[in-house]
Amino acid sequence: QVQLVESGGGLVQAGDSLSLSCAVSGRAIALYGVGWFRQAPVKEREFVAADRGGHAYYADSVKGRFTISSDNAKNTVYLQIDSLKPEDTAVYSCATASRPYFINYDPLRASEYDYWGQGTQVTVSS
Repeated sequence: QVQLVESGGGLVQAGDSLSLSCAVSGRAIALYGVGWFRQAPVKEREFVAADRGGHAYYADSVKGRFTISSDNAKNTVYLQIDSLKPEDTAVYSCATASRPYFINYDPLRASEYDYWGQGTQVTVSS
């Protein structure tokens, strides 16, 4: 059974930093890519960042501030967030791809992922 557990969210002020973690069990992140998505109240879920086969992808809105990384030994993916802005406030969720990295898929599309974590809340005040 594949499970993902996010952690690291919290209430912070604009300009602060956070490090989010996504612990994955039941599926090796070295084979199946991981994506980060976020959803704010009354807004659609949006792509944030992803790792596919060691290649990183970022939404334009977070480039230069967010960094995705992986620790294969711990089977954990991280999202380092710097220079937080109020508009970053959302529930951040991680997910694993439904196909291994060597089979082509678009890591920016939520439909490419089949298992999701429960999410961790990030709230940024000004």
